[in-house]
Amino acid sequence: MSYNEELALRIRQSLAEQSDIVERKMFGGLCFMAHGNMLGGVMGDEIIVRVGAERYEDALQLPHAREMNFTGRPMRGFVVVGVDGIASDDDLENWVERGLAFALSLPPK
Repeated sequence: MSYNEELALRIRQSLAEQSDIVERKMFGGLCFMAHGNMLGGVMGDEIIVRVGAERYEDALQLPHAREMNFTGRPMRGFVVVGVDGIASDDDLENWVERGLAFALSLPPK
């Protein structure tokens, strides 16, 4: 699966002021890591966001968010946000901030 390069650029711009951000190809897309911990990424035209188990159910209640499910079982702690949920820069920024906050709450790897 390829990923939307323009969307990846928008995420890069959102993370531009952060240190220790690394990109890795994973899940057939592009993932972003903060201090060695995955915060989210781009899959096709959508994003995945690592919100953690404690914020997972709340995140699923937000518009355009759904379970991340590749194998027939949802990956708790991760949500997929559809195109309409990231159309504006503010919406994308809010999701990136959620993923970043979770990744930074973990010990560095």
